[in-house]
Amino acid sequence: MSKRNKKERQEELITTLQKNPFMTDEELANKFQVSVQTIRLDRLEKSIPELRERIKSVAEQNYDEVRSLMEHEVIGEIIDLQLDKSAISILDIKEEHVFTRNKIARGHHLFAQANSLAVAVIDDNLALTASANIRFLRSVKMGERVIAKATVVEKEGERTKVKVDSYILDELVFSGNFTVYRS
Repeated sequence: MSKRNKKERQEELITTLQKNPFMTDEELANKFQVSVQTIRLDRLEKSIPELRERIKSVAEQNYDEVRSLMEHEVIGEIIDLQLDKSAISILDIKEEHVFTRNKIARGHHLFAQANSLAVAVIDDNLALTASANIRFLRSVKMGERVIAKATVVEKEGERTKVKVDSYILDELVFSGNFTVYRS
């Protein structure tokens, strides 16, 4: 990526965060090949809130009430929920999610994030996973942020098919097709 002037960088920063408001200052600094401090100054000048505030803002705008689970039963933080349509959650991979030796996330955490999101998107008081077909596409490391996106694909009687894809930035790292039983 070639060096750009401050005005161009700030305009591209705004566009980038409109597409993916969940990027950290470190990820933005890496993308624009500048220091984290430069990104923070750019955000300040353009009145772009810090990550926590951007996440909260997205969540407040796009949030139905989870019906099928208690909120604390969802793995990750749901930031977008349109019942029986789509949902998005974020999971920051921390020390408790990884193998001690290599700092790679244990797969059951990625599965649990996707599975709980597939159940949470269901507009019913009772929803249980009937089956899942999953693929891990690359290992996830400590410090990475996993963004899971669930889409209801088909509703047929007591069964709903939900596709969940999990990303780090724009890279697909996990994909699953869930069949969810609903009462």
